[in-house]
This record gives sequence, structure tokens and C-alpha cells, in this order.
Amino acid sequence: MAARAVIALVSVADVVATELADHLERRGHDVRQARQPWEVESLLAGKGIDVVVVGDSLSQAEGRDLLRRHGGEDGPDFILICRPADLVDKVLALELGAADVVESPLNVRELAARVGGLLSRRGRGTQELIVLENATVDLRSAIVMHRSGAEEQLSPGQVALLRLFLASPRKVLTRDDIIAAAPAENADAFDRSIDSRIVRLRRKLDTETITTIRGAGYRFDPPRQFAD
Repeated sequence: MAARAVIALVSVADVVATELADHLERRGHDVRQARQPWEVESLLAGKGIDVVVVGDSLSQAEGRDLLRRHGGEDGPDFILICRPADLVDKVLALELGAADVVESPLNVRELAARVGGLLSRRGRGTQELIVLENATVDLRSAIVMHRSGAEEQLSPGQVALLRLFLASPRKVLTRDDIIAAAPAENADAFDRSIDSRIVRLRRKLDTETITTIRGAGYRFDPPRQFAD
């Protein structure tokens, strides 16, 4: 199994750091935090950091100094958080090689997505995203991300069931097909319990793509982006 990607949060405000760390850890990443100068140097001097998020509690000059000393071709990607008025500092950071600069106040979910994008470009991505009508599903971390911003966790059985539908688009799956390929998480896996599993999965995904075919089984009708 590949090692977890490592994200360092440097001098990021506590309220942002707590929420961001939760988002990243739920997606399978290792988050390390440093607030004091000596903690920052100790953390970034070590190897294995993939992305560094520098908060705006550091001055922009201090952030650029970290970028100069620890960035570069063989170093981690840097995301700097800056204040809206700091346009010159933003340009300077990008010219020095920052991968991204975001303005505060920021949306933590968006920032987590930016981190995920950088990890993907480094070949360290852990997402497997499925976009449905009203939600996006990260299958690897088993998270449903609703348009409202709310998130829900899928159970292992629900992930297996969704993967089965994704692997068989527009094909009617019988109850026997489902029991064989995506067994329930307990012994009660037969007959009408399948109906209950489908209902719970539809509700959690907020989707109409899983259709009941009366007397036959169930069919996944992919959204447009899945079309051949």
C-alpha cells in the first residue's frame, strides 16, 4: 500500500487548521501542524512533506522565505494564504514558485480541494471521484460531498454496492447478482433487505440514477459524464 501523502499546516489559524485537518485526514492524508518558528523549521527540514499550507498569521515575507529555503524542484508544493489587499505579495509568491496563493477569508473545503489537486499532479492523489446529480462521491475515502457543503460517510457495504453499479452501467442487476458481488455487512443479505440497502444508498447519494426494474432487479443509469 502506498504511503499516505503528508500535508504540513504552518501557522494556519486554529479554526481553519482544525477544519482543514479534518477534511484532509478523512481523505486519507497525514496532516502535521507547526505554529511556532522552531516547530516550522523542524517540520520542513525533514523529508516526506508533499504540500505545505502557510497561514496568513505569518507575514508574507516570512512565507516567501520559507518558500525559498524549502521549496524548489525537489521540495514540497507551497500554498500561501494571503490577505485580499496583498496583490504584490501574491505575485511575488507565485514568481518564487508557490504552487498556489489563496485569499482569506477562505472556504476550507475549496482549500482541501486545491491540496488534492496538487497531490494528484505529484502522483500522490487518493481521490476517485464520481459526480452525480446532487453530490460528488470520493470512493476511496468513502465520502459523499453534497452541493450544500454537507458530507456523509459511506459504509464499506455501500461502497461495494456503488462500485458494482458503476461497473455495470445500464445493466439490470438481480438480487442474486448483488448478493454475490456486494454482500451486506451482516448475515441478513437476502430478499427484501436488498430493497432496504438500495433505498438507503439512493437517499445518501441523493440520486435517481439507480432505478428499480419491477420483477427484475436494479439498473444504474449513469449521468451524462459517464456516457460512452
